[in-house]
Amino acid sequence: MNGKNIVASTYVEVNEKSLQAVNPATGLTLEGDFFKASERLVDEALTAATTAFYTYRNLNKDIKAAFLNAIADEIGNLGEELVNRASAESGLPLARLQGELGRTTGQLRLFANVVAEGSWVDAIIDTALPERQPLPRADIRRMLIPIGPVVVFGASNFPLAFSVAGGDTASALASGCPVVVKAHPAHYGTSALVGGAIIRAAEKTGMPKGVFSLLYDDGYNIGAALVQHPLTKAVTFTGSFKGGMALVNLAQQREQPIPVFAEMGSINPVIFLPQAIEKQAEELAKKYAGSITLGQDSFVPTRAYCWLFSLRDSINLKRF
Repeated sequence: MNGKNIVASTYVEVNEKSLQAVNPATGLTLEGDFFKASERLVDEALTAATTAFYTYRNLNKDIKAAFLNAIADEIGNLGEELVNRASAESGLPLARLQGELGRTTGQLRLFANVVAEGSWVDAIIDTALPERQPLPRADIRRMLIPIGPVVVFGASNFPLAFSVAGGDTASALASGCPVVVKAHPAHYGTSALVGGAIIRAAEKTGMPKGVFSLLYDDGYNIGAALVQHPLTKAVTFTGSFKGGMALVNLAQQREQPIPVFAEMGSINPVIFLPQAIEKQAEELAKKYAGSITLGQDSFVPTRAYCWLFSLRDSINLKRF
């Protein structure tokens, strides 16, 4: 486990302060020193990603598919080491994380298959109709193309499947976009292990160096710099509504606004009708508590409001 920042698939030295991961269940500091990135590294990572983009986007689809499968292989090879570290940093049970590990590698292989199949580009050709009246039609061709470097924010609630090599990273790499990941501050070691796996996969499959970078931070400065950097073309985020909207606002304030693909928390009303409460109050309470605490409350960052009322109350449910 190497705690250095990764820029263009290479570990780099920095003079910034070191960071440590903490076990949330015990409060104890975990093994490993990780180093806060600088805005200089942000620029270097995105410059390298832009340079790599012009090569990576044009690679044969089978080569990109091989890269994604190689990442899945390398992550799978980490096995218990990765699962144990993720559990220590998140407090999640081993069984849950073993399942998430399978989901992570499965996502990568799924996107590898999609890339190899090729129809995702949605190529459409409308051939010319020079004799058409009242005006001829030109030859029109359309297809989906990669947009450029994508910044991925690691999620707190899924340290594997929505993090360094999660679905956002897999889909970006599959489409031909280099990735710069901002590691979540709760998962430094987990992120470092997965970052190392991606480096090994990139080397084995001959990827351009700038296709992957991983940066650490314990605040908001590096994340903001990544979103506002002129070479960033898109952002992905999973987390709170407040955090997601902060990134959206930063992206919209740029001279050239960029898309932010965000899965954010919400406020979910929960309604119990009186007949159900009379017949199965205890069962409903257990299910409700179980839904809130599922996976140590890690599945969806939501807040829920519970509404109890009788049918004779005049409540307009449309407001929900």
